[in-house]
Amino acid sequence: MRNLIVLEHISLDGVIQAPGGPAEDTSGGFAHGGWIAPFSDPVLSTLLRRQMNSSFDLLLGRKTFDIWAPYWPHHGDIWPNANAATKYVASNTVSTSDWQPCVFLSGDVAGKVAEIKQQSGPDLHVWGSSNLLQTLLKHDLVDAFWLMIYPLTLGNGKWLFGDGTLPRTFQVTESTVTPGGVIVVNYARVGAVVTGSM
Repeated sequence: MRNLIVLEHISLDGVIQAPGGPAEDTSGGFAHGGWIAPFSDPVLSTLLRRQMNSSFDLLLGRKTFDIWAPYWPHHGDIWPNANAATKYVASNTVSTSDWQPCVFLSGDVAGKVAEIKQQSGPDLHVWGSSNLLQTLLKHDLVDAFWLMIYPLTLGNGKWLFGDGTLPRTFQVTESTVTPGGVIVVNYARVGAVVTGSM
């Protein structure tokens, strides 16, 4: 069985849109692209590189795929594992790509992802893909979050957690605070929310 791990650069107020650069995703009038740049340091780079060098397949929403597909095939020296990984892409409009290996998922994406998780193979890594994430969360398909939480608020943009998020508890399995104040934390799913009184 394969775990599904969501890896995100996220602001304190939950925004994950366009962390990498001004032109990455300006949809909705988002004007803060590249917001992670001031917080780069060797500690964060080392932790990020460790994730990039792990064994994984990618599960991406179509918009994130459209951003990545023209870029990563020409930058394999930076992230060779992205090119080697099977790319599972949720899309009802696109069914082919030169960036291989690639499998397009249409229709019942949640059902198809559940089937892929039951197969043997490396873990599934989800980056960006805010629309797809809402489907994954609604259908309880996320096993862990690996988050880089930045010390800033953005006020608007695409959020990690939307209306379809189910009540769940998680435990911290690893955490680091970088010199720039980024909290890098791994949350593994535990189960249902337990309530009580203090």
